[in-house]
Amino acid sequence: MAELVYRPVIGVAKTFFKALDLKIDCKGSENIPRSGGAVLVSNHISYLDFIFDGLAALPQKRVVRFMAKESVFRHKISGPLMRGMKHIPVDRKQGETAYAHALDSLRAGEIIGVFPEATISQSFTLKSFKSGAARMAQEAGVPLIPMALWGTQRLWTKGHPRNFKRQGLPVTIRVGERMEAPKDQYAGAITRRLRERCQELLEAAQRAYPVRPKGPEDTWWMPAHLGGTAPTPAEVRAAEAG
Repeated sequence: MAELVYRPVIGVAKTFFKALDLKIDCKGSENIPRSGGAVLVSNHISYLDFIFDGLAALPQKRVVRFMAKESVFRHKISGPLMRGMKHIPVDRKQGETAYAHALDSLRAGEIIGVFPEATISQSFTLKSFKSGAARMAQEAGVPLIPMALWGTQRLWTKGHPRNFKRQGLPVTIRVGERMEAPKDQYAGAITRRLRERCQELLEAAQRAYPVRPKGPEDTWWMPAHLGGTAPTPAEVRAAEAG
């Protein structure tokens, strides 16, 4: 029954992106299984990342149930939609409930979307990964599917205004090959390999991105190590600590 809500929402998202004239370049969707459970793991640079991650699964005729903070489910507009699409609320004080819910969904053959960095990366580089995605895949006996997004930060990200003007912004999506998560391996080691693979995909997405900043005032969306003016990871940590 959830798809009575999910499918129309997908249609609205596609219409919205068409109105914005977004240039979406998605490669690797064939790596998402057509059936059975899987944990889809992505970097996190924008408030809209879950939509683009979900779009990557559509060619395989799959929908993704995302784990999202519980406050989103209390919102008068987003709440009914999130519940209708069977996304999973995460209360950080009672994370075990969301974890158990995700495991049940994986065992039932669903794809669960996870952002292992937990929060948006304001440096637009990969933060450290939490091990929950690897542990879920191990316990449910399903593969991990790594992926990376680039360009979504130019639409709407933390600390910057939304940019929903029609201007043909490109968004690059790269989905990697499935990774197994053997139960007899240390979850931390699997998480390290997973992060390395996501880093490779992120770099591939950045190389494929068709535009560069137009001038000094347009460098905010590029990470410092690529010549941009986004804060470095160390600067972000210092600001959060302060």
